[in-house]
Amino acid sequence: MLLTELLHPAILEALAGAGHGARILLADGHYPASTAVGERARTVHLNLAPGVLDVTAVLDVLLRSLPVESAHVMVPPEGEPEPPVIAEYRSRLAPVPVETLGRFAFYDAARSPDLALAIVTADVRTYANLLLTIGVRPEGTLTPR
Repeated sequence: MLLTELLHPAILEALAGAGHGARILLADGHYPASTAVGERARTVHLNLAPGVLDVTAVLDVLLRSLPVESAHVMVPPEGEPEPPVIAEYRSRLAPVPVETLGRFAFYDAARSPDLALAIVTADVRTYANLLLTIGVRPEGTLTPR
């Protein structure tokens, strides 16, 4: 039995194989995961029913499991207000920089060969997609036995 709260076997496997600079996509329930994901990425579907599991819940577990170097969010077209979920992500990720990308630029970034894992959620909020870049383990966090 693992001592971590992150227990999903496919997510653990993908994260164990990913390294510094690899990316993780946390997709909302509207995201076109069949066409806008890197071809090497492992896709994990956690979208059982609308609203049952959102990106924020997955993010919270991941933030306790791995270092995040940077993040990108998808934003609506110019002139439309920024969705509240983006402020939520910035708050949870601080002091990690959170950059914005338009819809199609975000899709292109998620198709990158650096994408190691795509987690599809049942988040019904619009523009709730998040692209994380894995950082490095801080010195002194290894516990020798």
